[in-house]
Amino acid sequence: MYRHKAVYPGSFDPITNGHVFIAERAAALFDEVEVSVLINPDKKGAFAIDERVDMAREALKHLSNVTVNSFSGLLVDFLRQRKSSIVIRGLRALSDFEYEFQMALMNRQLAPEIETLFIVTDAKYSFLSSHTIKDVFQLGGEVRNLVPPYVYRRLVERFHSSAKAGAGLVKS
Repeated sequence: MYRHKAVYPGSFDPITNGHVFIAERAAALFDEVEVSVLINPDKKGAFAIDERVDMAREALKHLSNVTVNSFSGLLVDFLRQRKSSIVIRGLRALSDFEYEFQMALMNRQLAPEIETLFIVTDAKYSFLSSHTIKDVFQLGGEVRNLVPPYVYRRLVERFHSSAKAGAGLVKS
């Protein structure tokens, strides 16, 4: 159907180097990749939707065939709107596969024309998640090499008051 364009959805709260790796791999496979930040009114993220979109755009600006936007509602409806039939999902571990497999089957039930493509991350990112990044950073751990530089600056700005003095912070 629309094989030249893929959609890579997620919360990206915030985007990590693991997400960037998956986006780079997808960009090498498809003419167009749309990284789509999910708007979930039931979840309060650490960063607002517009902040997540901004961070993802900055992190992925080196990929000329990647755009970043946000969406709400059913993913299959969003894909139809975007004239795409390919969902990109990153896998870190077997535990990710079980959840992602269930979601892929549900999406296929809702829209048989939709295909989910799983891209396995690099081993160096296999432990990485947005949730872990926020937790480790707020407890004073070093995450500078796990997120794009702009995202790291945004973490410092957002959590500076709750971070331990000097731990994990950018020196001015």
